[in-house]
Amino acid sequence: MHFEQAFAALRFDPTVPVWVLAALAVLALLVSGFAAWRRARGTILRAAAFAVLLVWLAGPRLVEETRETLPDIALLVVDQTASMSVGDRAKLADLTRAAIMEQAARLPDLELRVLTVAEHGNNGTQLFGAIAGALADIPRSRFAGTIAITDGQIHDIPASPPGGAPLNVLIPAKGEETDRRLRIIEAPSYGIVGKPVTLKVAIDDLGTPGKGTATLTIRRDGEPPIVMTVPVGKEQELTLPIVRAGPSIVELSASPLPGEVSPLNNRAVIEINGVRDRLRVLLISGEPHSGERTWRRLLKADPSVDLVHFTILRPPERDDQTPLNELALIAFPVRELFQDKIGEFDLIILDRFQNRGLLPMPYLSNIARRVRQGGALLLSVGPEFTGPTSLALTPLASVLPATPLRFNGLVDGKYRPFVSDLGQRHPVTEGLTGANPPNAPGQDPAWGSWYRRIQTNDVRGDVLMQTPDAQPLLVMGRVEKGRTALLLSDQIWLWSRGHEGGGPQAELLRRIAHWAMQEPSLEENALTAHIAQGRLTVERRSVEAGPPGSVTVTGPDGTVATLPLTEAAPGRSTASLPAALPGVWRIADGDRTAFAAAGASNPREIADLRATATLVGKLAHDSAGGVHWLGIADKPDVPELRRTEPDRAASGGSWVGLQRRHDHVVTGVASVPLMPAWLSLPLLLGLMLLAWRQEGR
Repeated sequence: MHFEQAFAALRFDPTVPVWVLAALAVLALLVSGFAAWRRARGTILRAAAFAVLLVWLAGPRLVEETRETLPDIALLVVDQTASMSVGDRAKLADLTRAAIMEQAARLPDLELRVLTVAEHGNNGTQLFGAIAGALADIPRSRFAGTIAITDGQIHDIPASPPGGAPLNVLIPAKGEETDRRLRIIEAPSYGIVGKPVTLKVAIDDLGTPGKGTATLTIRRDGEPPIVMTVPVGKEQELTLPIVRAGPSIVELSASPLPGEVSPLNNRAVIEINGVRDRLRVLLISGEPHSGERTWRRLLKADPSVDLVHFTILRPPERDDQTPLNELALIAFPVRELFQDKIGEFDLIILDRFQNRGLLPMPYLSNIARRVRQGGALLLSVGPEFTGPTSLALTPLASVLPATPLRFNGLVDGKYRPFVSDLGQRHPVTEGLTGANPPNAPGQDPAWGSWYRRIQTNDVRGDVLMQTPDAQPLLVMGRVEKGRTALLLSDQIWLWSRGHEGGGPQAELLRRIAHWAMQEPSLEENALTAHIAQGRLTVERRSVEAGPPGSVTVTGPDGTVATLPLTEAAPGRSTASLPAALPGVWRIADGDRTAFAAAGASNPREIADLRATATLVGKLAHDSAGGVHWLGIADKPDVPELRRTEPDRAASGGSWVGLQRRHDHVVTGVASVPLMPAWLSLPLLLGLMLLAWRQEGR
């Protein structure tokens, strides 16, 4: 309740201008002074008469104001950022808030406003920024002070107390704490396959002298861990090799410090994306033809490809009597390409190439061996593939995904290529623009026709594209560590010319080439996972038909959950779930395992997990407030709430104070004259009469 008080004050309301009043006062002083100097009788009475006259003209009044006292306003600020979730801090904060609010409710002259502070982005705990925003609605003349319930990890501490009022800090802990953290100083986001990357890390012990050693454990994609002993407080360089393309998840963890508040910041997760350094492609065109430029344009336009291209302009058996001095000046480097440097090429493309003796059998065997060791071979074939010079009659036959018919293998006639049922699920051919829709039999694709193809009698790979009568057009397969692809037509160049609307030749050939070079994003059977905005998303690709099934998800804390998958497209099934815990998440489907890295939602918040007064303690004491430790959650030591005067301390051993600001509003004014005319005139005449009589004696 508010209460009212009457306050009296003296006020003057002159009946004449002030300068006239001042002149009369000077004149009266001169006259009285001269009379006193002459020792005239009645000087005192005459001076008294002058005084009564001047006071009457000054118009003194007694003013009484009726005032209504306004309640003071205080802030109770509760920190709800990530570091407050450690241990029992949140429970302690809730109990303390309830106790402070209960005490404040019993104080009639106090209005307590509760403010909660949550984290925003990676800015840490912006507690005083929130206080400044709340103070915009509070008159400074009524602000009694701030009580902050926080662990002391505040990232915007000002130079002076907010609002010029006392600040009391209540920390949900028994006292100063210790913490060990793993700090990532430098970590690359990508690395070149086959080359190492360097990480810089440090292990810090906070709240202790920080000497001694700690154990650092490094895990990568489920591989056996690497354990080493490192000194505390010193920067360490770690070298990790990049062995494959695609993302690799690296988890680093430090051994716990005895007595530390939490091991949450003892580990860190880094995702390093392995990239290939300029894929090297060797393109050999057996003869000039209309489709040759299609391959060259595609590979030259790809910035990640380093292309070496040769075209056989004149086969060895053709003798056109051209003088030797007019032939090419550079001989075809057969030995250099197919023996000395064959291991440097990621992909070998043979376009309309025939076995005319240009490549001896040992060199063709080298190509087959390179494929088995992890290389890639892509054949685009035409009529030559069914004749006596066919590469299917060489050592390359052992790695080819299909064998042509020896007789009547060449088929001429108009047709449109179709994507097979398997191709609808394969990442090389799924979703191609204009393709026949999945599960829509009889609907033709929207791309142009071809007019020639090669028949096969032995298919050992996966048929991704076919003719309308289900004859293979694109066959792809795996051979030990390598891959092969066979395009059984040499007329894909018609699409590049826009024939009958054309087709997606650039995208299709790019996918074929990169799948052959083992691009991770084009794996037909793969399990991938990633975490974004606090959610884990799992995707499984499979060329096998059947129900989507489920995956097993293991969180950073060891909890295991079964997550059902939902089919999103042919060959693709997905699922997602919240992933709030930082660390490495492991996903398995029985055949494959994937890892996803979840960084801390606010690394600044978990950089130091100690409850401490070292950061905000000085500011609290400078404001006449203090720091209080709340103890344990079962029985918190909540300080008593008191009211204090502005010139007194606002904190004690077991209490916190909020100032009385004594702000008010005037509700009424009463004015009473002290020298009314009915009193002043008789008094003035009486004094003058007495002075005249005394002078007459």
